Amino acid sequence: MQQSKSVLDRRTAGILLHPTSLPGPYSTGIFGEDAYRFVDLLSAAGIGVWQLLPLNEPHGEGSPYQCQSAHAGDTRLIDPAWVAEEYGVELDPFDMDQLLDLALSKIHVSPGREEEFHAFLSQHAYWLDDYALYRTLRLLYQNRPWWEWPDEYRDRHKDALEELQEKQYIEINRCRFSQFVFFCQWKNLRDYANRNGVSLFGDMPIFVAHDSADVWVNRELFDLDERGFARSRSGVPPDYFSATGQLWGNPLYRWDKMLEDDFAWWLRRFETQLELYDFIRVDHFRGFVACWSVPMGEDTAMNGHWVDVPGRELFEKLFAHFGYIPIVAEDLGVITPDVETLRDDFDLPGMRILQFAFDSDADNPYLPHNFIQNCVVYTGTHDNDTTLGWFEGRTLDARKRILDYLGNPGEPMPAALIRTAMASVASLAVVPMQDLLGLGSEHRMNTPGTSAEVNWRWRFTWEMCAETLVEDLRSLCETYGRLRKAAL
Repeated sequence: MQQSKSVLDRRTAGILLHPTSLPGPYSTGIFGEDAYRFVDLLSAAGIGVWQLLPLNEPHGEGSPYQCQSAHAGDTRLIDPAWVAEEYGVELDPFDMDQLLDLALSKIHVSPGREEEFHAFLSQHAYWLDDYALYRTLRLLYQNRPWWEWPDEYRDRHKDALEELQEKQYIEINRCRFSQFVFFCQWKNLRDYANRNGVSLFGDMPIFVAHDSADVWVNRELFDLDERGFARSRSGVPPDYFSATGQLWGNPLYRWDKMLEDDFAWWLRRFETQLELYDFIRVDHFRGFVACWSVPMGEDTAMNGHWVDVPGRELFEKLFAHFGYIPIVAEDLGVITPDVETLRDDFDLPGMRILQFAFDSDADNPYLPHNFIQNCVVYTGTHDNDTTLGWFEGRTLDARKRILDYLGNPGEPMPAALIRTAMASVASLAVVPMQDLLGLGSEHRMNTPGTSAEVNWRWRFTWEMCAETLVEDLRSLCETYGRLRKAAL
């Protein structure tokens, strides 16, 4: 079965910015006025796509690719002012638990809102109830991973969980309500963006974190021993980003078990993703053909091996269930012909990264003259250095080769590479916000393979935006036929 059409149905442009990077007074950006202002900026500039990283609840280090649930939203993004106004309670932006408890106590005042809450609980019961239990147990046991909990909780004994539900009802219900608030606020923001001609481009990691509600609830679907410890870990072999490969640490799937129930776990996961986004980047797409498996005990990803994956069967099931699925394949890394075949058989757009384009000869697939229309071009991604930092880190000879290919433009970096992306044949051109603002390496979002405290912490300020930013962006979009569709 093939996908009936590409998600990229016309030329457009996008900006990559995770909501945590929005300006504001809190520890991260939120779904507040700055988020709506950012949508206004995109709309006015003719930009049709806002690309984000995964919106799920992260662990303490903040990585959106190592989350506590494949379904639950990042409650740090909740706008406390909206909660206070919506439920008529006093605003305390620095005590979110108290604010949510007050709001929940007032939900009965608005019968419509109470009905929406109960409908949400019913619609999302397949993940939400277990997630609330998981979050409550993490609090009780000082954020220790689930495999270190007492046996009756680690192994999900029915009587123990029922008793927990009674004793911890307030905490469990607050968790469920916080997810309701997250989804309400996100829907409002998404609807506003869509009305203004901006589509939301989400990101779905192929793997889930070992310490997550997903693995705790579905242990039989993961390569674990009887105590819940992983037998192997995911990663990638040595590549552009790391000479020793990347050791991610996620447990690998038991694809044989997933085949037995027709990929029910994946169907539910995509159901949530399709509720959140207009279209989805599937991270590490090559992992649907084969995954890099690293035995436990290894310090790097070098001594791993490939494990075959029934990706074709999975995508056939997904398309049969959902029909058209708006997916972009993150086809970076070690891409073999069978990966390309799977991508192309389902008409999935792939990715092209301009920062990868200049390290070999004219056959380099990331050079614009080798692009096809059905792809997404980036100057760089969240895992790359900023384009300015990347260019300044090249040797003089390498810089000359890059500038020669670009026609020795009068524009400095990163403007020259942004124009190249916009001018390319790729249907969608995406520019990270850091490149749009002309920022250097100190503004990098993430350095793969590191646990540096600066990862995932980057924020921009409105003062960084030049007065001509909107005008300049709109001119680029108009020049290269990428102006967004009219507002809805």
